[in-house]
Amino acid sequence: MAYGLGGQQPIIVLREGTERAKNKEAQFNNIAAARAVADAVRSTLGPKGMDKMLVDSLGDVVITNDGVTILKEIDVQHPAAKMVVEVAKTQDNECGDGTTSSVILAGELLKKAESLIEQNIHPTIIASGYRMAAEKSMEILDTVAVEVTPDNVDMLKKIARTAMTGKSVGGQRDFLADLAVKAIKMVAEKKNGKYEIDVENIKVEKKTGGSIADSEMIQGIIVDKERVHPRMPKQVKNAKIALLTGSLEIKKTEVEAKIQIRDPAAMQRFLDEEESSLKHMADKLKEIGATVVFCQKGIDDLVQHYLAKHNIYACRRLKESDMEKLSKATGGKLIGNVVEMESTDLGTAELVDDRKIGEESMTFITGCKNPKAISLMLRGGTEHVIEEVDRAMHDALRVVGVTLEDGKAVPGGGAPEIELSLRLASYASSVGGREQLAIEAFAQAMEAIPWALAENAGLDAMDVVIKLKSAHEGKKANKNAGLNLNNGEAIDMLKENVIEPLRVKTQAVKSASEVANMILRIDDVIASRKAPPMPPGGPGGGMPPGMGGMPGMM
Repeated sequence: MAYGLGGQQPIIVLREGTERAKNKEAQFNNIAAARAVADAVRSTLGPKGMDKMLVDSLGDVVITNDGVTILKEIDVQHPAAKMVVEVAKTQDNECGDGTTSSVILAGELLKKAESLIEQNIHPTIIASGYRMAAEKSMEILDTVAVEVTPDNVDMLKKIARTAMTGKSVGGQRDFLADLAVKAIKMVAEKKNGKYEIDVENIKVEKKTGGSIADSEMIQGIIVDKERVHPRMPKQVKNAKIALLTGSLEIKKTEVEAKIQIRDPAAMQRFLDEEESSLKHMADKLKEIGATVVFCQKGIDDLVQHYLAKHNIYACRRLKESDMEKLSKATGGKLIGNVVEMESTDLGTAELVDDRKIGEESMTFITGCKNPKAISLMLRGGTEHVIEEVDRAMHDALRVVGVTLEDGKAVPGGGAPEIELSLRLASYASSVGGREQLAIEAFAQAMEAIPWALAENAGLDAMDVVIKLKSAHEGKKANKNAGLNLNNGEAIDMLKENVIEPLRVKTQAVKSASEVANMILRIDDVIASRKAPPMPPGGPGGGMPPGMGGMPGMM
């Protein structure tokens, strides 16, 4: 609302019902919302972290302590809180792990900023200090990092195990870490002296039944489909594979068309022609030498019959992603129309067979020409167990991948955060000005990670942070000293086999500081009134025409 000349007549600028928060009120509201999100996942951090049970509106249950899964499942309304959820999603896309840490750091940076704003330090100065601290953090983390080579399988397994710590994977952490490292090494491609890893090339299939220890890696592709006709062969050796993105059916015309047949003989000719064109499809596949057909769309019953007669194994309605992986693994080309297919378009595999896994049949394509696309079959006692194993495996695959790409790792257990806290505090004094206060606040915020780890393990957080600081300073300073959650002592994390990729830490600090800066720079929140829900019976609430209230009346 504004006032006209002489302050007499109020001028309404915003629509009635619009909510507006300004200056400190807006900043403190946003900070409170963002901290609430951070507090929601804080108790899940670390090996001693607790799980969350999430029940959606349909009654489906998810049990996990994976930060990004929790935040994706929660229906967050506040705009500032949504920005913090985005931090977790970015962290997951970039690294696959460290989602909870990045959200806790963002929450802690905002908490520290709140007390600085109360001391009348301008938010842009705080944002500037945070930016300087984040840049300095990248340099410090690089000095803490250790080199990791692709041949150091033992180190890669330790990194995979650390990523799965705290996840409910029974006692199978070592076994799953071993699977993850093998799978990543299979799909790793070296380009210009650097490794590139596309985790999408690893197809993960989940089947309930058995135990986690029954999970296995298949050097090929598993397709969650069975052969379309029982008379088809159950297994095909030295398979020649046709990959069709179109359908093996009579196509409908593009425009609506009707055919009128008055003569019974013409009807028979019409049916014969239809059968002949369907038979031609199966004959064409036989002619080019295909012994296996994977079709992205439908296969007509008659075509199935002829394919079975030709001893050709066929599956239909495959996902597009599966077709692309099959093309990559077998060397076959994806062709839209069977008529245009030639023998040079076929892929190869040593064996294609139909296996029963639990209650369902699945098709296994093994002995592929290019095993850069492989599959992991995960097993578990119940649906909830297998979903958590899948999330743990996703984290493990991603962290091993980013470690191979960057070639660097850092100790875990709160060690790099304490090192950052100490080194940033000494850097702050060299900066001077009001930014110094913001950098000191950033340094203190770093302590939130070891603090949360200690709290979740039932230890005295204050004592733990003091012990870690003294282990990182003094004559016997050890930059790898982290928290032993069993006794609360500071020990060398590299010797304790708690190791994380460097990118997990750098990305967490970057994204947490960026979102904190963005939230701090907001000084005015203007929220429009939500539109009321439509009354039953559509507009006007089902009133007869002319009864919806007279114009001009209040």
